[in-house]
Amino acid sequence: MANRFFTPASFDFLKRLDANNNREWFDRHKQEYEDAVRSPALEFIAAMADDLRRISPNFLAVPKKVGGSLMRVHRDVRFGHDKRPFKTNIGIQFRHARGKDVHAPGFYVHLEPKECFLGVGIWRPDAPALGRIRDAIVENGSAWLKASRDKKFLKTFTPDGDSLANAPRGYAKDHPHLEDLKRKDFISVSEFSRSLATSADFQPKVIAAFRSAEPYMKFLCKALDLPY
Repeated sequence: MANRFFTPASFDFLKRLDANNNREWFDRHKQEYEDAVRSPALEFIAAMADDLRRISPNFLAVPKKVGGSLMRVHRDVRFGHDKRPFKTNIGIQFRHARGKDVHAPGFYVHLEPKECFLGVGIWRPDAPALGRIRDAIVENGSAWLKASRDKKFLKTFTPDGDSLANAPRGYAKDHPHLEDLKRKDFISVSEFSRSLATSADFQPKVIAAFRSAEPYMKFLCKALDLPY
């Protein structure tokens, strides 16, 4: 049974946008974007609010076209070689109330024709935040292991993101949690199928996955002096 949010038309639009990634094409198909992508995404975000609040009142579902949980479709092309103007995925970040951008702790939903996944944690934290997380791992390794190796969590999520090649400056090269200390991202992901994204099970499955990440998210929030 289909859900009331995303449909095959959502993925079809993203696929066609990938093949026609220019402003002229997008302008001609703006209503399709609204109907197949943005409106369903905003409805999904609104529907997630109560369940997300029960997981943690500090992670927000904000169904706004600009400045909310839905990430903008326009790419920042100022500094990179890739000048394609539009993202070809739906990105939704339920970030911490004190977060200002995508580098805040959050729960994430990614929908794209070639891959769909959920994400939890913090992507590319700045140097002070990264230091606080690393220090928390050093100071309370048992709590870190309990959170990051939780069986229910690892049944759903897999650690991801980039790491340093060597031990970060100021940390022992023989530390028992060195591989974790080398991380530049503290994120974990859970892949899912397009068929799930368009099914009636999608929202409850997302909530169940996010709930399994509570120990991990609680550790990160505590390390950053953020309320969970």
